[in-house]
Amino acid sequence: MDADGQGLDDPDTTAGFRRLAELVDPAGPADGQERERLRAEVICAWLPMAYRLASRFRRRGEALEDLRQVAAVGLVKAVDRYDPDLGNAFASYAIPTITGEIKRHFRDRLWSVHVPRRVQELCNTVRVARAELSAEPLAGVPSDSDVAAHTGLSPEEVREGVGALHSFSALSTDAEVAGVVGGLRLGDTLGDVDTAFDLVVDRATSRSSGASTSYFRAPVAVPVLAATSCWSRVTVSRRSTGTEVARPPCRR
Repeated sequence: MDADGQGLDDPDTTAGFRRLAELVDPAGPADGQERERLRAEVICAWLPMAYRLASRFRRRGEALEDLRQVAAVGLVKAVDRYDPDLGNAFASYAIPTITGEIKRHFRDRLWSVHVPRRVQELCNTVRVARAELSAEPLAGVPSDSDVAAHTGLSPEEVREGVGALHSFSALSTDAEVAGVVGGLRLGDTLGDVDTAFDLVVDRATSRSSGASTSYFRAPVAVPVLAATSCWSRVTVSRRSTGTEVARPPCRR
């Protein structure tokens, strides 16, 4: 508290807001400059409150300085939209505005994978419930059933929220796999397209249709091959010359 009994993050800016309302439509350059000066003073006066709200969201994977910048953006919006003639205190309007701006930042900017808003809310509920249950004396790792009983969610909703916890941030393919000796990278464990599968499908198709692959190596006429297989003359001709790039469906 300061000498006047006013909180450091709850300053008295009533006169400033009323003057800003009078200068919404400045009559000249002087009024415009005065409005910008008053606006900057009001924003600076309420910055401690915005920083305090930002600190509530620390330890969620975002730097505190970045959260403070987001909170400052919310404060600027609150100052520009506040109407003192409605009779409400500025803090009662600014706190939801700033908090909403920070939550939108988490929802829209920090998820590596797009997750529906409903699932994001489930994720936050599960995360908070886990922290509360873990803080209890002699508490172990809370199970999904414990979280469900604590929050009133169904077991399916808890599992959905737990799954979303792993979507908040993504690992690099250069990250090392835990528990593996030799520095195995995550990218080394990912599969790739096996082009040999096309040969297997082609061979199985030719056998089922009665057309031997040797036909394509022997000097057999195209109409003969087409008549003894499920392929058209064009397909047989392409395959015999090596220009066939995709296997068409068999004619029944």
